[in-house]
Amino acid sequence: MGAALFYHITRSPTEEVVASLLSRAVAQGWRVELRGVTPEYLDMLDQRLWLGAEEGFLPHGRAGGPHDALQPVLIGTGPGPAANDPQALMTVQSAPLTPDEIAARERVWILFDGNDPAALEAARAQWRGLTAAGVAAQYWSEESGRWEKKAENQAATV
Repeated sequence: MGAALFYHITRSPTEEVVASLLSRAVAQGWRVELRGVTPEYLDMLDQRLWLGAEEGFLPHGRAGGPHDALQPVLIGTGPGPAANDPQALMTVQSAPLTPDEIAARERVWILFDGNDPAALEAARAQWRGLTAAGVAAQYWSEESGRWEKKAENQAATV
């Protein structure tokens, strides 16, 4: 069963954290679904990934295209199975996800802006809901200037 890794972003722009985590995942050979809520925000992330980071372009596409199944990173609003058969799922904007989706993935990142009270409360609600459903979860914070694991909840055993 997978785990949900909650990333409390307070110092870095969210799009930088997205690009960094996605670059690492793709380097490991994983396919990733990047799920958000609004098309406008996903357009911004799409453009950011086109610009690339220091290491160069990050291959990706928007869901609904003719080559979705081939995309290392597929950006969409979900829900449901992504066409690229991802090993990992990343959510932004408090996008919904289910315990079954987490169990089916090697890695799940839930990124939230700690400077946005609504995003903070939504992340807390997701944590409560997912851990109550038996999902293992970790809480990571960059408050100190580097990512540190601050809390962990083990999966419930049946």
